[in-house]
Amino acid sequence: FWLKPFQSKPLNDLQSHVVRRVLNGSKVLVSASSSFRLSEKMLQNGATMLPPAKHLFKDSHVVQEQIKRKQAKQDFEKQQLQDLAVKHSQRRQKILVVANRLPTKPSKDSEGNWTFTRCSGGLVSCLAGIKNNFDMVWLGWPGIEIAPEDEDFVTAQAMNQNCYPVFLSNHLINEYYNGFSNNVLWPLFHYIMPPFDKGVNECSTSQFEAYKEANAIFTAAILKVYEDDDYVWIHDYHLMMVPKMLRDAKPDCNIGWFCHTPFPSAEIYRTLPWRQEIIESLLHANLLGFHVYDYLRHFLSSCVQLTSLEISAHSVNATSIGGCCVNCATVPIGISPRDFLDALETDEVKASIERLRTQYGGRRVILGIDRLDYMKGIPHKLTAFGHFLDKHPDWASRCVLVQLAVPSRREVPEYQRLQRQVHELVGQVCGRHSSIEFGAPVIYLDQSMSHNDLTALYRVADVALITSLRDGMNLVSYEFVACHNKRDPPGVLILSEFAGAAQSLGAGSIRVNPWNLQETADAIYDALEMPSEERRALHSYAFQYINQHTAQKWAETFLQSLQDACSEFMEIAAEVPPLLPYEELLTDWSESTRRRLIILDLLDCLAPAKKSMRERRPRTQLSKELRNCLETLATSPDTTVVITTDKPRDMMENICWGLPVLQAAEGCTVYRQPGDKVWKSLVEEDAESKEWMEGVEAVFSYFKERTPGSYIEKQEYQYRWCWDNVQLNFGAAQAREVLIHLWSGPLVNSEAEVVVGEKWITVRPHSCSRRDSLERLMKTELGEEELQKLDFVLCFAAVSHRDEDVFEWCQNLIEDKFPSDESASRTDESDSSSVVAATQMSPTAAASGEKPLVSPREELLTPRGPPPAVGPDEPPPDYNWVPTAQRERQERLDNADGSEAVVPQPVFNVADPDEREVRYYGSCYTLSLGMKKTKAQHALPHPYHVQNLIRAMASRVSRPASTIVR
Repeated sequence: FWLKPFQSKPLNDLQSHVVRRVLNGSKVLVSASSSFRLSEKMLQNGATMLPPAKHLFKDSHVVQEQIKRKQAKQDFEKQQLQDLAVKHSQRRQKILVVANRLPTKPSKDSEGNWTFTRCSGGLVSCLAGIKNNFDMVWLGWPGIEIAPEDEDFVTAQAMNQNCYPVFLSNHLINEYYNGFSNNVLWPLFHYIMPPFDKGVNECSTSQFEAYKEANAIFTAAILKVYEDDDYVWIHDYHLMMVPKMLRDAKPDCNIGWFCHTPFPSAEIYRTLPWRQEIIESLLHANLLGFHVYDYLRHFLSSCVQLTSLEISAHSVNATSIGGCCVNCATVPIGISPRDFLDALETDEVKASIERLRTQYGGRRVILGIDRLDYMKGIPHKLTAFGHFLDKHPDWASRCVLVQLAVPSRREVPEYQRLQRQVHELVGQVCGRHSSIEFGAPVIYLDQSMSHNDLTALYRVADVALITSLRDGMNLVSYEFVACHNKRDPPGVLILSEFAGAAQSLGAGSIRVNPWNLQETADAIYDALEMPSEERRALHSYAFQYINQHTAQKWAETFLQSLQDACSEFMEIAAEVPPLLPYEELLTDWSESTRRRLIILDLLDCLAPAKKSMRERRPRTQLSKELRNCLETLATSPDTTVVITTDKPRDMMENICWGLPVLQAAEGCTVYRQPGDKVWKSLVEEDAESKEWMEGVEAVFSYFKERTPGSYIEKQEYQYRWCWDNVQLNFGAAQAREVLIHLWSGPLVNSEAEVVVGEKWITVRPHSCSRRDSLERLMKTELGEEELQKLDFVLCFAAVSHRDEDVFEWCQNLIEDKFPSDESASRTDESDSSSVVAATQMSPTAAASGEKPLVSPREELLTPRGPPPAVGPDEPPPDYNWVPTAQRERQERLDNADGSEAVVPQPVFNVADPDEREVRYYGSCYTLSLGMKKTKAQHALPHPYHVQNLIRAMASRVSRPASTIVR
């Protein structure tokens, strides 16, 4: 019943359910007259398209495809590890740990002698477990300003401890660290909106400039100690501009970044004026690590809001902006329980424990240990404790709250006000519930404490009360659990749900909302009254977790994830076509003497498409110089230029008016000749049936109303539903529903094609692919005779996976006519076919014995970085940034032994010049944009590079080949 023709209304729930079950079982939906194949690209999204786990079967096609893909990935990673083992047999890889502070602090006495105090704990203990496999170098600020004359000595002494100091002036530290990092980023990452006061924005702008300057100094220090294949591990929000700066300088660098704080939701992060620069810099790392999945999800949501990049559940493809295929991982940090367990066995700690128990006289101890910070929720804790005593006054003499508030940033006015507020609250609670016999119910310590005293206090406490309003992890909860090992009965942990540790220890604690004071007060009572068996069950779970997920385990997991991310990026790079050989293409263009064909896509090739979902329309104005260059190419003898687009014809008219080119719009279903105002159809007569259009329009309209931000492009022969202004997760889910409704409704008995692209779905007549339409266009305008004369074909296209066969058609235009020359140009077909495919030599160069102009493995040796903005009528910059091309550089390094790569040259009979003249030479170049697997021969990262090439081709039109300097 659900296969009946679509009747201008959406499917009901039962019909949709049946269609989903069919689609879950097979990737091909077969009807009485046709079949529709799910987009290959969408199937490769893995979990996005997989049905729920309970519907998966090992023998199903989808599962087998995933297994094959996983096995191929494992084989590739195994080969990479073997290659690295051979490569580093003489030198171990290094890990460069880049943090704001060094683990050692230098100091200078009155006599001018330097001493270095080694810090303990923190990252030092976390990374201790991986020193066996890697050499480690720490980079960071030494903690004080070093005079220039002492920098060399301090550096030498620090290097003896595997540290490399980064020297910063006090002014820069004040602006970068105290200013932008702690006054702007830290509050924002903890959900405190920036103030809107006079002068604040101007001050923050100068601080951001200092932030970038400090990050540049850190990057320069990294480059001084970096060696090929080292791993760079950057820590926290102080250094978020380093990944991009480092990637620009070292494209092959292995970069990881870990966020030790929460990452705010997209709604909060988007208030930061410099949000774009920071998030795009982070997307130049191979791996981004977060404590919990919520922070990872917030980061990906920010990417969705601020960029138009391809984003999956745990990765971002940022190659189009010069970044990487970035992996995002959840790697919760831990502690070293053994440090506390060993301390409990010392005589000093045992004596402290007995002294504290005697001091409290049998009263139950509720412990709070926090830094004096407004995100730790100390006022909320004290107020909730007061509510608890108000409701249960008998406990005022039976328990005591010991609150340790470690001083922090005492010079900041906000922290001074917080300290006064806390002192007032302590006085209020003590004033209401103190007694002469039992004393005050609150003991407040405004100081720090030694490790042994802290361990003893943890052991004595019966309840640990943590009420953080926002906390990256909060390791106090871990330390409390560790110190209660083998205590009977163990203590109870009350943990704020806004602390990252709540996602790890939630099942071993009482979780509370610190903003709900009564709930917190009830949790205190439940913890004090909890039976011993329940206490043991909670502690057993919590201790098992912290004992398995230690600090060393955290470091090892992050490093393993970083290695996997780098290997995945190399695997992706191995499937990307080589970079376009500029000089070879220009030489072939100059020496072409018969017929030339140039096919250019309008958007993403001649003009950048929209960069983010905030842009309603892409920037589609061509610069004056680019228009002049296109006119020069189109009016050169025996040259045909075709500009194509999937957009409506009115957009083509507005952009390409006056250009003497063939214009093919709406997916090449219509075209018009230069100077002509009439659009002609390229759709075959038997495909002109539009019976399906009414039903498709009804489906698209239905989902347009229910998907805010989506829109419909209605064209003469095809309909397109676009959701590029919709949030990724919601848009992807709606797109799947659109496909189901189309296939089971208006298209069930139709031969119309469904094409799924980047955030759009198109329905078009059959036999209207880009290849078929262009082939009909060329036969109509040029004819078979002129097509046989082609000796130069250039195709730049940004098309969907379904239409990539247009690249093969362009190559066939040349290869079908020159098979003998192609075979003759190979000295050894089995060994050199890949080299010949990458580059071809012109007959002039081959006959004269000249070497090829550019090696097929050579990269574009020009400055790196993002393309600068181009104003109206400005020429595109002479800028050839390229993404990481590790495969090509590695091949070049492998051949760096002094021997030149052998490039096969075509064979010509030089004794018979007449024969050589009649043997024509043909060349074809097909190109796609961005780092992705494609059927095109070559790749470029950005439309600016296409514009640069068009400009260079136009400059050579008026010059004969003999005058071109090689």
